[in-house]
Amino acid sequence: MALYLIGDVQGCDAALGRLLDELAFSPSRDRLVLLGDLVNRGPASLAVLRRLIALGGAAACLLGNHDLHLLAVSQGVRKPHRNDTVADILQAPDRAALLDWLRQCPMALREHGVLMVHAGVLPGWTAEQTLRLAAEVETVLRGADWAVFMHQMYGNQPDQWHDGLQGAARLRVIVNALTRLRFCSADGRMEFATKDRAADGAPPGYLPWFDVPGRRTAHEVVAFGHWSTLGWLERPDLISLDTGCVWGGCLSAARLSADGLSRELVQVRCEQAQAPG
Repeated sequence: MALYLIGDVQGCDAALGRLLDELAFSPSRDRLVLLGDLVNRGPASLAVLRRLIALGGAAACLLGNHDLHLLAVSQGVRKPHRNDTVADILQAPDRAALLDWLRQCPMALREHGVLMVHAGVLPGWTAEQTLRLAAEVETVLRGADWAVFMHQMYGNQPDQWHDGLQGAARLRVIVNALTRLRFCSADGRMEFATKDRAADGAPPGYLPWFDVPGRRTAHEVVAFGHWSTLGWLERPDLISLDTGCVWGGCLSAARLSADGLSRELVQVRCEQAQAPG
């Protein structure tokens, strides 16, 4: 069995289909983990969801910020952005089933010795703590009152983790770290104003989350997406897989060995180029 990690698809179903063909992916033999941002900005978000749902247990999909945005828009919590491309999902006859499937997706996973998130991990979190905290959000999203949480989810504060955080503030920090984080300070204070810079463009006082000294997951392998200007980055402790498919780049997959240490990069060009916004 091969395990493939795939970066941000963002509604680019044609590219996803070509990538699966390039991988010779077989649902009876192989497994996929998509690292979040399944939908939005690309031309075929509905087709992406239907393709992934049809794969059943052969595919696991993390929730990214665009996926949470879709859920929020579906509940009237957020207004659609002018560049959103999720109307096909919201107007689909099986809309309720699609959104329910999305709500069941995890916020973090650990397989083949690799911790997988959409965006990042706060430097003070261990891998085990990250999975536990992700599970807190998953429980709420899968529960009857998930729409209430949608109204409480957005905001940049608190911008730092404390074990004593409770309620909506606690869940908001977890969501922000797992789905929005790029830069943070040495003591784990998150910075969200900077969006379009590479790792060497950190604002004063901040670092890429994965370069913070003493990061407690430094001896883990962490795979993530979310950062298209960072692109493909491979280090012994990192696999970065958002290569800007929807912005005219590539859709990327990493084939992992059983121990997660050996990686093979497979890419296809994306014909869809969306203007940032």
